[in-house]
Amino acid sequence: MSKPLISILTGAGISAESGLKTFRDSDGLWEGYSVYDVATPEAWWRNPQVVQKFYNERRKDIRAAKPNQGHLGILALEEKYNVHIITQNIDDLHERAGSKNVLHLHGVITKSRSSTDSKLLYDIDGDEIRMGDLCENGSQLRPHVVWFGEEVPAMEEAIDIVKSADIFVIIGTSLAVYPAAGLVSFVRKGAPVYLVDPKAMEIGTDLKINRISEPASSGVLKLVEEINRDVHLFL
Repeated sequence: MSKPLISILTGAGISAESGLKTFRDSDGLWEGYSVYDVATPEAWWRNPQVVQKFYNERRKDIRAAKPNQGHLGILALEEKYNVHIITQNIDDLHERAGSKNVLHLHGVITKSRSSTDSKLLYDIDGDEIRMGDLCENGSQLRPHVVWFGEEVPAMEEAIDIVKSADIFVIIGTSLAVYPAAGLVSFVRKGAPVYLVDPKAMEIGTDLKINRISEPASSGVLKLVEEINRDVHLFL
């Protein structure tokens, strides 16, 4: 018998416990910056130096952060099940915790990309992308991050992962950011859904939601216990 497939959607809540902030932590500001000044294509074309500086600083923050018990707890599921993580986060904490199957919906800050061809990706040597660092086609490199107003190239792959899931898990997200929030609508009928978040709210769906109203660090431990206990009931 093949291992059950668990699809896990993670959001800012799981990274917050490692000390990483987001725009949604403080009314649309992130370390004092407005989303419109650093996280849109218009901001890049208007003032690329400011945008580059902002993400260079965030990259240093992320490299200094460490995976927390929420990230590490997911590994306990990976030991017994086929786990695919879909994350809205641009940090690499899932990978550094040891998770293998991680899909970044909004890109990952540890890589750069061409400013004119999103398919040209590069690892970053150190913490900074400098103005004047060019891709192979001669265009300025920018962070490999999906900004507001840009398409989410990984969405189709994420939908396929969710559709095939035997169990769907949501950790640390209020499902307020689209199109990622729409993934819940692709969960197959009858598949159990778990929501781990201290502010676990109602979700506009007919799916039965098993809520664990705790932060990821403690909530994922309970999640593992519940799935191990109940998995035979719905497979």
